[in-house]
Amino acid sequence: MQITEHIYSTHILEDQSTFGAMHPGGTQIYFVGDPKDHMVLVDSGEPYRHWTRQILDYYEELGRPKMSAILVTHGHGDHIGGLDRLQEVFNCPVRCHPKLAPALEQRLGEGCVVKLRSRELVPAGGGITLRALFTPGHEDDHVCYYLRADNVLFSGDNILGNSSSSVRNLKQYMASLETMAKQRPAIICPGHGQTIHNGEARIRWYLHHRQEREDQVLSALAGGAETVDDAVTAVYHRNLRKNLRAAAARNVNTHLAKLQKEGRITESPATYTINHQ
Repeated sequence: MQITEHIYSTHILEDQSTFGAMHPGGTQIYFVGDPKDHMVLVDSGEPYRHWTRQILDYYEELGRPKMSAILVTHGHGDHIGGLDRLQEVFNCPVRCHPKLAPALEQRLGEGCVVKLRSRELVPAGGGITLRALFTPGHEDDHVCYYLRADNVLFSGDNILGNSSSSVRNLKQYMASLETMAKQRPAIICPGHGQTIHNGEARIRWYLHHRQEREDQVLSALAGGAETVDDAVTAVYHRNLRKNLRAAAARNVNTHLAKLQKEGRITESPATYTINHQ
């Protein structure tokens, strides 16, 4: 599927009854550039043979263009699976955040990984470039890529097409959303879910959503919630699917950690006593 003049995507469906529930709308893998010149790949999906096969089949459909790089948004397994096989076929370097480079070098071998520099312009063929934006929050090694020529932002997992994202460090994440919003993208190409039009508005919605969730967590605490599980029950919909509850708890935890760092709440550690029989 061609999204813009320089962006092509292969859409991978996922089983919503299993771990695919974390990725409503499935996964998109992007080829960026000019098939008649050279291209880059953004992420490589899960480490499943049929995923890698689908990516390589789409590469064949594009005419087996010269590949100049594989750009990684972050080091989660569903974004770096199949890297070894794809890198061998494409015969190009893997580009990633410096924090992720050692792990990928161990996996792929010496000389296969080149660290990105913050705000580096990466050539993608046809005279276009992608700007690497270090955007921690979902993960410490997260990178978004901005294609100015098409006014498109590749958001990795910081923005998803069909749901909100999980966050490791909320303070960093909010700052990263502001960085992303400053690009004023017309389109967002997320790692998972549908392509997003009116991209800047979606980023602003994410910022509002996170502030709203923080207010809900504070309200839950004021209402008597004392544990993460209590807060999840108070904040999230009563019909929250069981396989999403752990993700909801992680999100609540990130809000609690942010609020604690800001001095707005206090954590009381658990105590243990011996039971006398």
